Amino acid sequence: MRITQGTFSFLPDLTDAQIQGQIEYALSKGWAVSLEYTDDPHPRNTYWEMFGQPMFDQKDAAKVMVALESCRKTWPNHYLKVNAFDSTAGWESLRLSFIVNRPQKEPGFRLTRTEGGGRNLSYTTQAYGTDNPEGERY
Repeated sequence: MRITQGTFSFLPDLTDAQIQGQIEYALSKGWAVSLEYTDDPHPRNTYWEMFGQPMFDQKDAAKVMVALESCRKTWPNHYLKVNAFDSTAGWESLRLSFIVNRPQKEPGFRLTRTEGGGRNLSYTTQAYGTDNPEGERY
């Protein structure tokens, strides 16, 4: 199962040249770029771990790519994403977010149905990867 979160998630994985092109676009708009990683890609897990500091004043996409390569080496079996934030309105607003690295095997999610009183049904999703402890999921 392929995790589909963020921009470009239904497309094939971007090449490094395409990733750099998107970063160049974000920087040309004056957006701050940051890198994040996780081994729990649940859709409600919106707070991934940040890799390094946000690059607020960065103007060179090549330097962001160096940081991305460092993140890939540090977390090779995690999901990694690039975020671009716009602060022109006086607050940070996410403008672009896309996954740039995935584990080789993406086990997906299970859907659990719970029946309650009055024929109410509730559903929850859980990533199969979270059956293992953090750091051993992929």
